[in-house]
Amino acid sequence: MSTLLSVSVALLAGLLMTRAFKPLKLPSVTAYLIAGVLIGPYCMGQLGIHGLGFDSMEAVEALGLVADVALGFIAFSIGSEFRLSELKKTGKQATVIGIIQALVATLLVDLALLVVHLIMPDKLSLSQLLTLGAIATATAPAATLMVVRQYKAKGPLTKLLLPIVALDDAVGLIVFAVSFGIAKSLIVGAVDVISIVVNPLLEIICSLGLGAILGWVLTQFEKLFNSNTNRLNMTIAFVFVTVALSMMKFEVGLVHIGFSPLLVCMMLGTIFCNICPLSEDLMGAADKWTSPLFALFFVISGAELELGVFGDWAIVVIGMVYIIFRSVGKYSGTFISSKMTHCAPQICKYLGITLLPQAGVALGMCAIAAADLPGEGAMIRNITLFAVLIYELVGPLLTKMALTAAGEIQPMSDEVKMRRQTKLDMAQKSSQE
Repeated sequence: MSTLLSVSVALLAGLLMTRAFKPLKLPSVTAYLIAGVLIGPYCMGQLGIHGLGFDSMEAVEALGLVADVALGFIAFSIGSEFRLSELKKTGKQATVIGIIQALVATLLVDLALLVVHLIMPDKLSLSQLLTLGAIATATAPAATLMVVRQYKAKGPLTKLLLPIVALDDAVGLIVFAVSFGIAKSLIVGAVDVISIVVNPLLEIICSLGLGAILGWVLTQFEKLFNSNTNRLNMTIAFVFVTVALSMMKFEVGLVHIGFSPLLVCMMLGTIFCNICPLSEDLMGAADKWTSPLFALFFVISGAELELGVFGDWAIVVIGMVYIIFRSVGKYSGTFISSKMTHCAPQICKYLGITLLPQAGVALGMCAIAAADLPGEGAMIRNITLFAVLIYELVGPLLTKMALTAAGEIQPMSDEVKMRRQTKLDMAQKSSQE
């Protein structure tokens, strides 16, 4: 009962917050996140009134399954953007930009935090700065996709943006594995080649392989049904199965074989959309089904943001340096690489801004750091939480502004406004009668 009540309160709070924020013209993602912060354990949860919000972080973590499933559907949707017909046009640009912007962000954060380390060696160690630099690669696909969907953004920038966000996860995994492996070797005094090279490559290969197999199997199963309703049910069930299978882990000696849920579900969507003739219609239907799931995901994400990180001045200072130089790295790396690949001027100017949001993947990385770096992981986790709090509240708004400035979010026409108002007037008149 308590879990069901928490889900209901979270969803209602998120929806009501979008109405409250409508005059400010903020993206729904931002409204959901703020609703989560308000009903989270650090705000209304402190009142101790059962059912009014999440009274503890354990209550938020109890809904972790919702976040896992939502991320699976988000990755599945982004995977559908990798259609071969589109990749022939943008594949080279997306690959070059995706790799360069991630590496530039890591380099600038590493250099900036190295200066902080030299000034405050007791507050930030070399292993911590290397790990934070690697975490800087990660971009949040969920917030970006939600803004694109809400405002029905269309155009060359949007077509390039979603594949880059998907590629960012693979690049981030490699950079994090290498940097984190070096960080651990600085502590223990020995270099572990398997952790730095073998394990991350295996994770990427196995994730793409599992996703490809499941995408082919899903397409074969879809042929068994004639009803689009049953096909949609099969698609949804397969995403659930994929999320579950991607949580498997195996160990063979020192080699760890694991999977990235984002990469597995992305590949599922990629294979499905390229070999299933009905994939476009089914993807559209799945998007409508997942709308409340995504809203709930962002409210829960807001509730997970720990406001207590503002209490330590060192975290605030290091966090601001991290945010500023990661943002500069993402933007400059994107600008330079998009110029190199001869992108349109509006892409060069605005694409980097849309890559600033950061959340799930970064939090996953800092969780690994917190577990594997005793005594040093807590600082990494708190700085990442501070950055995520800022990025998640500001990032969606910046993404909306960038897409609008690029001309890919069109304002509602007078005709559409008039049609909506007419329907509203008729509904009110009918209710009065």
